[in-house]
Amino acid sequence: MKRQTLTTDAVRRGFTLTELLIVMAILVLLVSLIGPRLLGSKQKADVNAVRTQIGMFQSALERYAVDMNRFPSTEEGLSALVSKPGDAGGSGSASGESSEAGGGDATAAGAEGAGGTWDGPYLKTETLPKDPWGNNYAYEYPPTHNRINVPDIWSWGPDGQENTDDDIVSWTGDGAGSDTGKE
Repeated sequence: MKRQTLTTDAVRRGFTLTELLIVMAILVLLVSLIGPRLLGSKQKADVNAVRTQIGMFQSALERYAVDMNRFPSTEEGLSALVSKPGDAGGSGSASGESSEAGGGDATAAGAEGAGGTWDGPYLKTETLPKDPWGNNYAYEYPPTHNRINVPDIWSWGPDGQENTDDDIVSWTGDGAGSDTGKE
């Protein structure tokens, strides 16, 4: 029987520490180059989603105004689009929607007393959607930012804080991040 001696090349079957470090450095470099582009795309998509939802709210509010001859008040908020004002679920806080007035209860007088008849729901969902960052949309009517008589609708953006540069708003002019007089 012939005995084989193994050479050092045949025994070596793994990677050296240097080879592993080179591979790790290449992977870190690739992630550092590609990662920010992917994150930037996600942020742009989230901002576009908010703009689309604000547009959806504006369209629904226009249909509401045609039926009711008015826009919902700040107290009624966007929840008036999914539940009849004055119903048990009609308060701004019950539907998870934020307003500057604190989301107080809607009055029954607002449901039929303004010369119109509520013919909703005006959105195809039972609850109000939240922005991509999990925050409620803010609503204000009468408006303080729009130069025309349409409601102000906005998202506080990724940071969830009002009056910062990343706010996404339905109006043009003084822009996000400016002092709006709301505390």
